[in-house]
Amino acid sequence: MSFPTIFFDRDNTLNVDPGYLSNPNVVELFDGVGEGISRLKNSCGFKIVVISNQSGIARGFFSKIEVDSVNEKINQILLDKNNVKIDAFYYCPFHPDFSSAEESECRKPSPMLVLKAAEEMDLDLSKSYFVGDKPSDIECGINAGLKTVLINYEKEKIDFVEKYKPNFIVDNFLNACDFIIADYTGGKTFVE
Repeated sequence: MSFPTIFFDRDNTLNVDPGYLSNPNVVELFDGVGEGISRLKNSCGFKIVVISNQSGIARGFFSKIEVDSVNEKINQILLDKNNVKIDAFYYCPFHPDFSSAEESECRKPSPMLVLKAAEEMDLDLSKSYFVGDKPSDIECGINAGLKTVLINYEKEKIDFVEKYKPNFIVDNFLNACDFIIADYTGGKTFVE
């Protein structure tokens, strides 16, 4: 059985991004993240997978162990507050300025990590979505054949909104989840 999945960017989508986050003690999730992930899992049976670029590893700012500890902290907060967790974290530790072109192929907007997750976890990409705050997130979702949701929308992003045309544009996490659930179930969608 293949699973419908929500792929999320991590920094500035799930959690506040202080820039090159490496300390699990400063992890702060946005309002509604736990509730939204719980809704997605419970109402539709979605798998939840995080896809992120973590070039701070290639830049020497932090290690893979530190990235893993931040990811574990995110799941611990979700478990403690909402009894839910992210099923898997995939990240690209490379950057073309510090790594080879071949190594850097996993960076969004490449769909490589989405496709890897789909293969390893038996995910149904035809019923899946990508949610993020940057052009690379939306483009990654499009490249993987997913419906896309732009979150934490800011007016200065209008150029890429017109270029990439995400399926949904929302201003907060719960709105993203509600749009996805309504779209997936054929329920009535609403306009913000």
